[in-house]
Amino acid sequence: MNPGRLKSRPEFLRMRQGERRRGPWFILEVLDRGTPDEPPRAGFTVTNKQGNSPERNRIRRRLREAVRLAGRFAMLPGYDYVLVGHRDVLEAPFDELTKALVTRISSRQSAKGRASGQAPGKSDATKP
Repeated sequence: MNPGRLKSRPEFLRMRQGERRRGPWFILEVLDRGTPDEPPRAGFTVTNKQGNSPERNRIRRRLREAVRLAGRFAMLPGYDYVLVGHRDVLEAPFDELTKALVTRISSRQSAKGRASGQAPGKSDATKP
């Protein structure tokens, strides 16, 4: 399933309500729209701090291609995803970039059963 696109400013601003997953090459913002019957949507953004416009466009193109080839299979229906690219995307090996994207997308999905406010790796058991 190919993800739809986020294009308008209000759609990107709504993503601030979601979750942020940081990494070395990009930040992934994830928001559950609450509509599991609709396909996932993806948006891409690169700030001016990351370079001039040709560099920013190359960063955006690499992220789009990573989503097209690998990320779309990990994306859940009814979710919005925004990738905020960093300049390091330009030097990253593409296969590692796609693996990092899939890992980042699925990292929180596997932890959905966790109680809110409980840190990863912590158990509910009381201390002896």
